[in-house]
Amino acid sequence: MGERQSLIKQRLGARGRVLAGDLAQELGVSEDTIRRDLREMAAAGLCRRVYGGALPISSASVPTLERSTSFANRNAILGKAAAALVSPSSTIFIDAGSTNAAVAMALSRDINITVVTNSIVVLGAIANRSNIEVVLIGGRLDQKSGAILGGRAIKDAESIHTDICFLGASGVDAEAGITASSFEEAEMRRSVAKASRSIVVAATLDKFGTKAPFAVVPGDGGYILVTEHGFGAQEAAAFERRGVKVIRAPAMTGSQRRFAIPD
Repeated sequence: MGERQSLIKQRLGARGRVLAGDLAQELGVSEDTIRRDLREMAAAGLCRRVYGGALPISSASVPTLERSTSFANRNAILGKAAAALVSPSSTIFIDAGSTNAAVAMALSRDINITVVTNSIVVLGAIANRSNIEVVLIGGRLDQKSGAILGGRAIKDAESIHTDICFLGASGVDAEAGITASSFEEAEMRRSVAKASRSIVVAATLDKFGTKAPFAVVPGDGGYILVTEHGFGAQEAAAFERRGVKVIRAPAMTGSQRRFAIPD
């Protein structure tokens, strides 16, 4: 593998996604050159091509400890940036998912708030917090996602009006908006979003360029998108043109990168 492709592979490991335009500028070559590199790397099974750039191959090939530590660090940074949007005395909904669990863990201990959730992991993160009143949505527990779903859960969600809802996402796309891989999850998330004044989606870079089968929030739904520092300016502009506010979390520090996906 050439030196340039080795550098691209390193960037994929550290950032979770690379964009051809950003790499071309960083490495001082044309976008066509970068696209050719990405095609060759994809053919060799080293990455997966997506519109505008590439994603790493399935993280299943990465040792579990390294993978979970890497994503825990990335989720913690996103969680802190998203949790900063919560105001004192507000009522918020936090959906299931590892990034949303990080949001729950990052909530300030200095403000009193109410948290509504359908996630057993989120519940565990905040159950002992004296400054948080917890409302747990009732219904059927989906063991795969750790979320409470179904008709009873939707009925509960529709009856509670929140200031902010933090929604999970299987896919994030400027045109398609926020999508889910499960019909029940999508139905639940649409109900929560409808009952909330503001919608926030915190998503790692691997969620972008993906359109899951079931629609949750349209591309012009006016939500707030919190994502990683490596999110490209051109990609952000595509969302902002659709009325989405984009917030980039701070970059990972050297110690946080220490356990990132290896070269």
